[in-house]
Amino acid sequence: MKHKLGILQTHPIQYFSPWYRALAAHPEIELTVYYAHQQSPQGQSDAGFGVPFEWDQPLLDGYPYKFLKNLANRPGTDHFLGCHTPEIAEIIRRETFDAFLVSGWYVRSFWQAIRACWTTGTPIFIRGDSQLPTTRSIGLRLLKEPVYRWFIPKFDRYLLVGQRAKEYFLHFGASESRMFPVPHAVDNRFFAEAANSLQKERMRLRQEWGIPRDAVVFLFAGKLVARKRPKDFLKAIKLAAAGSSGAFGLIAGDGPLRQELEASARADHLPVQFTGFLNQSELPKAYAASDVLVLPSDGSETWGLVVNEAMASGLPAIVSDAVGCGPDLILPDQTGEVFPMGDYKSLGIIMKQLINDPEKRNCLSAGARRHITGYSIERAVEGVLDALKSLPLRRR
Repeated sequence: MKHKLGILQTHPIQYFSPWYRALAAHPEIELTVYYAHQQSPQGQSDAGFGVPFEWDQPLLDGYPYKFLKNLANRPGTDHFLGCHTPEIAEIIRRETFDAFLVSGWYVRSFWQAIRACWTTGTPIFIRGDSQLPTTRSIGLRLLKEPVYRWFIPKFDRYLLVGQRAKEYFLHFGASESRMFPVPHAVDNRFFAEAANSLQKERMRLRQEWGIPRDAVVFLFAGKLVARKRPKDFLKAIKLAAAGSSGAFGLIAGDGPLRQELEASARADHLPVQFTGFLNQSELPKAYAASDVLVLPSDGSETWGLVVNEAMASGLPAIVSDAVGCGPDLILPDQTGEVFPMGDYKSLGIIMKQLINDPEKRNCLSAGARRHITGYSIERAVEGVLDALKSLPLRRR
C-alpha cells in the first residue's frame, strides 16, 4: 500500500524540486505538492536576488503539484499575511492523507493547513531549519516561549535537516522519539558531474572573469544582502591579499549591496571579480573556477544549501559559526573551517593559511566530496519513508 503524502510549500524553490521528484518516483509514496504562491520574476528580484528572472531549471517537472488560490491582499512569501489559501483545509479533509508536511509556521497558509490537520486527525509532519539564536531579548523570549512550547510538541513527526534543527525542536518540548533524519540535500550528482565536465574549462572560465591562472579563488555565492555579510568577505580578501599575490575573490550574485561592494573593491584595489546573478545552469561554472567557498552569514542563514552545492562540486567551505549547516557539514581540518561570525580578521587568517598550503586544500576538497554523500536526496527520501512507516495505520 502506498503512503499518501501531501506537502505545502510557499512557492517553488530550486533546492526542493529534486527531492520532490525523488519522493514522487518512490513506489511506496503517493505525493502531491501544494504551492501557496506563484513567484513572479519581479518577486524574485524583490526577494533579494537583485534582478528579475525565471529559474532556467524546471522546478515543476516530475511530480504532481497544484497552485492554490492566494487570496492575500498583498501576496508574497516575505510576510505572514502574504499567503492566504483557505482551500487547503478542504483539500486536507477531502484527500485523507496518511500524513501532511509543512516547512514552518511563518505564513498564514501553513497555519491553515496545521489547523485542518488537527481538526481531521491527519498526522502532521514538520521539516524546518530554524535554529536557536545566540542572542534573544528577554521580552521576545517571554512572549515566544509559552506559545512555541504549546504548539511545537503537537506535531506528529519532526523531519530533521540537521543538528541545530534537532536542538531547536527539543528546546521547545518536542519528543525525540518522533524525530527522523531527513537531511537538507541538493542534487549531488548534478553538481559532481558538472564539476567533472567543467574541469577542462577551468582556465578558460578564469580568463573570462579576469582571474589569474595560479590564484587561489575564494567564492562568495548568494544574494548581496546585509544578512549574508558580503562586506566581511571583502575585508577578509583584503587581509589575505596583503603581502600575497595568491588571493582572489569571486562574488557570484546580485542584490541591493552590489554597487556599494563594487565601489569598495575598486577603492581598495582588491583582487575581486563580480559575476552578477548566475542561474542554476550557470552556477557550476563559478564552482569550477574556484577553490574554496566562503559563507560569512549571520544566524538568519539557518542552513546554507550553497555549501552542499559547493561540497558536491569538490570545494571545501569556510563558514561563520552562525551558519546552520556548520555542525553537520563543516568538519574542521577535514571538509572546511569555521570562524566567529563577524570576525573578518580570523576569516582572513584562514584564507592565508589555505593559500599557503595547497596540500591541505586538496585534502579538504577530497573530504568535502566524501562527506556530502551522506547528505543526499536519496537519504532524505528514506527519512520521509521511515517517518511514514512509523505512523499507526489509519482508515482512509
